[in-house]
Amino acid sequence: MEALKLNTVADLLLSPEEGVELIGGEIVRRPMARFPHAAAQGNLRGELHPFIRGAGPGGGWWILTEVSVAYDAHECPSHDLAGWRRARLPRPPDGVIEVVPDWVCEIVSPGHERKDTVQLPLLLKRYRVPHYWLIWPEDRTLVAYVLEGGEWRVIATLKGQGRMSIPPFEAVEMDLGNLFG
Repeated sequence: MEALKLNTVADLLLSPEEGVELIGGEIVRRPMARFPHAAAQGNLRGELHPFIRGAGPGGGWWILTEVSVAYDAHECPSHDLAGWRRARLPRPPDGVIEVVPDWVCEIVSPGHERKDTVQLPLLLKRYRVPHYWLIWPEDRTLVAYVLEGGEWRVIATLKGQGRMSIPPFEAVEMDLGNLFG
């Protein structure tokens, strides 16, 4: 019996394929972005624009889309959105980011729910990412989690329209109608 060889970030960087990520030592293809996915991703980044400016609330953030984060040698997902407080990441790094984010948001794609709702929450919990959001654009739903005592706790479940302030971005009110388009 042959032992299973886990791929590493180095293997991922050598992959000739675009649109792949490293999950549990396996190089996997990311789903194709559909219109609702891309709209929610772009609209959320727009809603968070006050934080992106260096002088924004909380001292500013880096909020990036489709960014690869190397948590360890065998885990390098490409997050739909991820954010770092500039106080923790003062300058953009070259190459793959190795600093654990302060916030991650995944937009759930049909057929890839397990990754976003099971695998990634376990990984983010293990690396103590303090905030995790999930968005289901087709259902117009956002669920926000905070890591407390090593466990995820739901802090908001939002559906449809309205305005809401959600940690870690509670300094601004987001328009859910705009977020979901």
